[in-house]
Amino acid sequence: MGGGPERAGRSALVLTEGDAVELLAYLICSARTQVDEAAEYAPLRLLTAAGRLAEMIEPHAGDRLRALLQDVRRGHAETSVRAGDPQGYVDRLDALCRTLAAHLLASPDLASPDLGAAS
Repeated sequence: MGGGPERAGRSALVLTEGDAVELLAYLICSARTQVDEAAEYAPLRLLTAAGRLAEMIEPHAGDRLRALLQDVRRGHAETSVRAGDPQGYVDRLDALCRTLAAHLLASPDLASPDLGAAS
């Protein structure tokens, strides 16, 4: 991604090797577990991974990104129980997606010519 002024003063490393392996293990184990679980657990596992990743990144993030990460963590907490209100669950997921989209649209890195270069 681009190296805007906010990022220029920080190290590009936002995860330790241990954090990355922890998240990788969670995702792989979740994929395997999901084969035998009810389908509604999949979004919960993905949100758990997103919340954990946000927690890992937050100490290294600039103010603008930190606000998004806090929204992600709060959104994960608010959507962790869906049984009593399935539509409310979907509404909270939609709100979290809108929050993320607004952040991405306002991100100066989106205009960076190297965005997606590693793809």
